[in-house]
Amino acid sequence: MKADPFAQLKLLDIADIDARILQLRHQLKNLPETQQIRDLQVERKRIDDVAIDVRTRRDDLTVAQAKAEKDVEAVRVRRTKEQQRIDAGQVTNPKDLERLQAELANIDRRIGVLEDEELEVMEQLEAATTEAAGFDTQVAEIEARIAELTASRAERGAEVERRLAEVVAEREPAIEGLPGDLLALYDRLREQHGVGAAELRARQCGGCRLSVEPAELSRIRSAQSNEVIRHEECGVIMIRTAESGL
Repeated sequence: MKADPFAQLKLLDIADIDARILQLRHQLKNLPETQQIRDLQVERKRIDDVAIDVRTRRDDLTVAQAKAEKDVEAVRVRRTKEQQRIDAGQVTNPKDLERLQAELANIDRRIGVLEDEELEVMEQLEAATTEAAGFDTQVAEIEARIAELTASRAERGAEVERRLAEVVAEREPAIEGLPGDLLALYDRLREQHGVGAAELRARQCGGCRLSVEPAELSRIRSAQSNEVIRHEECGVIMIRTAESGL
C-alpha cells in the first residue's frame, strides 16, 4: 500500500488519541470503587450467611419466651383460684383441704421450675439478640460504606466520561483528509492488535517494543517514503521519522 508520508505521520496522532480513549475506557470499566463495592458485597453475604442461624435462634427463642411466660401465668392463675377457695372457706372437708394444700405445694414447685426455665430462655434470648444486633451493625456499616463508594464511583465515573468525550471529539478532526484505505487498514489492525500504528524509533517498533531485525531494517531503508511499512513481528504500521535510526 502507498500513502503520503504526511498522512502516515498523522496516524501517530490518531494512535495517541486512540490510546487515550482505550485508557479512559479501561479506567471507566475498572474504577477502584467498583472492586471495593464487590468486596463489600461479598463480605455482607458472608455475614448474612453466618448470621442467619443466630437470627433464626433469636426468633425461636422469642417464641419460646412467650410460651414460657404464658405457661407461668397459667399456673399462677390456677394457684390463685385454688388459694381463693381455701381463703373463702369453700373447702371444709379436712381431707379435701389437705389434698388441696398439697396440690398448692406442687403448684408452687411447678411455678419455680417454670420460672427457672423462663429465666434460662430469657438469658439465651438476650445473648442471641445481642449477637444478632452485632451482625446487624456490621451490615449497616457495610451498607453505609457501599453507599459512599457508589456516590464516589458516580462522581469519578462522570469525570472520566467527560474526559473521554473530549478525547473522542478530537478523533474526527484528526482523521479528516486521511486516505480511506489507509484509515481502514489502521482501524482493522487496531481492532486486531490494540495498536494500529506506532513509531519506528531507534530501530524498535513502538507497537510491540521489539527491535527490528537487520534484514527488515534493510528492506525499510530501501522502501520509498510513501510505502506503508508493517512490522513483520506484530503487523502494525511502522511510521518512519528522523528518530527511526535508519
